[in-house]
Amino acid sequence: ADVPVGGGVILADRDTVVTQPVEGEFRAFSATCTHEGCLVATVTDTINCTCHGSTYAVADGSVVAGPAPSPLAERAVTVTDGTVVSA
Repeated sequence: ADVPVGGGVILADRDTVVTQPVEGEFRAFSATCTHEGCLVATVTDTINCTCHGSTYAVADGSVVAGPAPSPLAERAVTVTDGTVVSA
């Protein structure tokens, strides 16, 4: 319930972004921007790094706008009793 459909949440202490691109589908990625290693700052309809303006897709972590050179690394997660946990 904490992860909005079409958006996501940042778990800074785990260096992880958890997204829900469509209802019931959860994805997780590294929260470290691939440009210069800043922690991404927000998740709207994209995952956003405010250091230099890079944005990533919530569906697959791919670069939407640079200067990031590569997608966010994917992390494995599962949903157990309504809680997203590392796989």
